[in-house]
Amino acid sequence: MNNPARLRDFVHAFTSLADAAAHDETRMLEQGRVLLADLVTHDDWLPSAFAQPHPDRYQQYLLHCDPLERFSVVSFVWGPGQATPVHDHTVWGMVGVLRGAERCEEFAPASGAGPLAALGEHHLAAGAIDIVSPRVGDIHRVSNASPGAVSVSIHVYGADIGRVERHVYDPSTGAAIRFVSGYSARATPDSWQ
Repeated sequence: MNNPARLRDFVHAFTSLADAAAHDETRMLEQGRVLLADLVTHDDWLPSAFAQPHPDRYQQYLLHCDPLERFSVVSFVWGPGQATPVHDHTVWGMVGVLRGAERCEEFAPASGAGPLAALGEHHLAAGAIDIVSPRVGDIHRVSNASPGAVSVSIHVYGADIGRVERHVYDPSTGAAIRFVSGYSARATPDSWQ
């Protein structure tokens, strides 16, 4: 980590955006996407403690939570072969790939009872930005698309995502189970030193 000020500057800019447009999801996603793209263009700011993989499961590290919980910034760290279950977010979010690559499989609920509909998949290389929200599509499974390597992505959500009640889905039945993800560590980076 050579430039921890990048995270601080991003948080300041995103806070200003939230001050101006917190209730305008379209504006938050459009302008926030630009801010996140600039952040993930540089790989010199994330403290190594928040980029550590776990041998068995992906990690979700809180980097910052707005005091009014209008947004949170999280690093996700994927070891080789690791993936999330199929899940939703219930709030808007954006994903920027910092290192490696990710595969995103998108789903939609059936019109009645039954399995989830597979909508397709896409790959995100370093620097790519993806968007989720209940308005534009909110159910997906994400996995590390870099064989034998660690991938890291930076996520911004329209709430304290580690405390939001969300759902994990069985794609073959469409059954949903509520969950709250929490975070992989209690500490956050001190980017204000």
